[in-house]
Amino acid sequence: MNICVFCSAAELDSVYTDAAREFASLLGKRGHSLVWGGSDSGLMKVVADGVQEAGGRLIGISVEFLRDVARPGADEMVVTEDLAARKALMLDRADAVVVMVGGTGTLDEATEILELRKHGMHTKPVVFLNTAGFYDGLRQQMARMEAEGFLPIPLSDLVTFADDGLQALQLLGA
Repeated sequence: MNICVFCSAAELDSVYTDAAREFASLLGKRGHSLVWGGSDSGLMKVVADGVQEAGGRLIGISVEFLRDVARPGADEMVVTEDLAARKALMLDRADAVVVMVGGTGTLDEATEILELRKHGMHTKPVVFLNTAGFYDGLRQQMARMEAEGFLPIPLSDLVTFADDGLQALQLLGA
């Protein structure tokens, strides 16, 4: 499978990097390809390193203004004009999506992917890797959205949450 991963390019605490490394290793060992933002820094680098070291393939989708931090040595690197084109291409190249810890950029990517899924624009599974309970608040908010009628489809049809990398891959059938 081509698995799109949205995550931070920031340098993070080991609670996040260790979990990312474990997930990436599983992804690579199972022969999957990583579709990611192409950055060679922070958590993005940790994930790319782990996938590549475990024998997986790297498909980077960078953006023009971040070209200088794109990972050298990726199996494939595409540079898009803007963030909207980057997100669209990442989704297009993926069979499934995993959202790891991140900031506003990751949240933007995740909510756009969920909105497209909600409207039937894709049927690719979306899993939040909820490392150290990072997305507990979002999960609670989404449950409230469902309970109060803001979601036209059941939350379980929109997204699932995994506590670790193994569970994330199991939820994807990968």
